Amino acid sequence: MAILFVLSGLPGVGKTTLAKALSPRLQAVHLRIDSLEAALKTSVLAISRAEDAGYVAAAAVAKDNLLLGNNVIADAVNPIEITRNIWLEAALGAKVKALNIEVICSDAAEHKTRVETRHNDISALSLPSWEDVQRRRYEPWKKHRLVVDTYEKPIEDNVEEVIEAFSQLVRYGSY
Repeated sequence: MAILFVLSGLPGVGKTTLAKALSPRLQAVHLRIDSLEAALKTSVLAISRAEDAGYVAAAAVAKDNLLLGNNVIADAVNPIEITRNIWLEAALGAKVKALNIEVICSDAAEHKTRVETRHNDISALSLPSWEDVQRRRYEPWKKHRLVVDTYEKPIEDNVEEVIEAFSQLVRYGSY
């Protein structure tokens, strides 16, 4: 049975790094909102403020892949409950389980350094400044999720933590 892995967290916490490390281990499709939103921006429609378009498009592709039996990793900030629910609706529509994973960097100085020094691998994407990240609306979670701290452990340990939660979800229906 396919699983939808929903990575959420502020810019610069390590969501994409975690997704890239997880994808081959889980044999999962990696859907990165930054890539979709950049593509919308450079399309003939020239959508510069994608609002929910990237999320809605990615959730549709996620559902298609889940219905094919593919695991999917959704890599997005998911700052508010509405965006988080878009993914859950895709999982429900495909009749599969979803694993919510909030990615954090518990050390503010390290988080700031990551934001200020990260490499932009998508030309049409404007990376946020540290001030932008601090001002960003990010609602507290109301639903159960696995919290992965990318500051405390190396990425390989974070991957193993997610794999263990995945194994428990498959074995017992929850983690």
